[in-house]
Amino acid sequence: MDRVNASTPAAPSDDPARAAFAALRTPEGEQLLAGLRDHGPADELATATRLRRTHPAELVSAALGQARLRQRAVAKFGAEDAYRMYFTPNGVEQATRTSVAAHRAARFAGLGVRSVADLCCGIGGDAIALARAGISVLAVDRDPLTAEVARANAEALGLAGLVEVRCADVTEIDTAPYDAVFVDPARRGGRGRIFDPEAYSPPLSWATAAALKAPRAALKIAPGIPHEAIGPEAEAEWISDGGDVKEAVLWYGEGFAPGAFRATLLPAGATLTAPAPLPAPPVGPVGRYLYEPDGAVIRAHLVADIVERCGGRLVDETIAYVTSDEPYSSPYVSGYEITDQLPFNMKRLKALLRQREVGVLTVKKRGSAVEPEELRRRMKLAGPNAVTVFLTRVAGAPTMLVGHPLG
Repeated sequence: MDRVNASTPAAPSDDPARAAFAALRTPEGEQLLAGLRDHGPADELATATRLRRTHPAELVSAALGQARLRQRAVAKFGAEDAYRMYFTPNGVEQATRTSVAAHRAARFAGLGVRSVADLCCGIGGDAIALARAGISVLAVDRDPLTAEVARANAEALGLAGLVEVRCADVTEIDTAPYDAVFVDPARRGGRGRIFDPEAYSPPLSWATAAALKAPRAALKIAPGIPHEAIGPEAEAEWISDGGDVKEAVLWYGEGFAPGAFRATLLPAGATLTAPAPLPAPPVGPVGRYLYEPDGAVIRAHLVADIVERCGGRLVDETIAYVTSDEPYSSPYVSGYEITDQLPFNMKRLKALLRQREVGVLTVKKRGSAVEPEELRRRMKLAGPNAVTVFLTRVAGAPTMLVGHPLG
């Protein structure tokens, strides 16, 4: 693959954002950024005033803005990478976190993929993970500044030899020379998050068509996508990291299982899968144990699999809490031993917590409109003990379940 990256493209004078970014990549800009690594928001005005005595005001503003973005990006990219990379506000918001991107890159690499067309590459988070997995990447974005940021990031991390960045309309890219295609449509607009998949940029229908043309493909989508919007050609995977659902991805082509649903839990890498939607699980009374499935399991509609594995049942046909009479351990659930079951009644709960000398209360809810903070405030807690309260429905009735985590 021919390399067409320029080291630091000149920014047009009529584009202030690109001119400011180009200034950040000069020796003066890089030195200024390095000195702002640990600055705090409370000191920003004083810092700006001090720096403007020796640097152009525009450069100081750009450096302070970039320093803030780097600090935000640490949560997704880790400090070592984030403080070498460059970001845009949308880029920080929409970029894939490193753990998720690395998981996806590993699946491609494990199937022998050696080259990927990364369409809608943003600031290059996925391109970086793919390159680190030894895959050559064409990273494409139509926004000139975003493309320059992606190029700068590949260079900053020593990956320019594997990542070609091209500023172009992704719908005009010939993906035939590549082993696989990855598409990450923009899901935010001027008014915030976009929920209609056909309002993505490019639309889900175009992204799906592009994926189906490739030998293998992955399509990043919002985890809340309706299952009916997923075509039968795709293997659908929901990914959580540290217990939080981060995204869903549709996989196409050789090596994937069309119609299958998968839940993957990072950082452990545990994966639960089913070849097709499962039948509705049984519903029954609350047993001694309660299980809260990971969000990826719930999104993938694999709660019925958990019910079968633990020999349990749901507490309500509309609620994703699983119960059983025997203890069950699994990476896909958090388990609790239930000590009390009460109809929803604040006074009764308060009396119980006072009797048990509870000073630390964890509130979880599913199927309840009560806010956990409001409940904690009304309980007036005091004491050395801790419990967990579940606000939910059991057989349709508002219920409070009291217990503590297993293990």
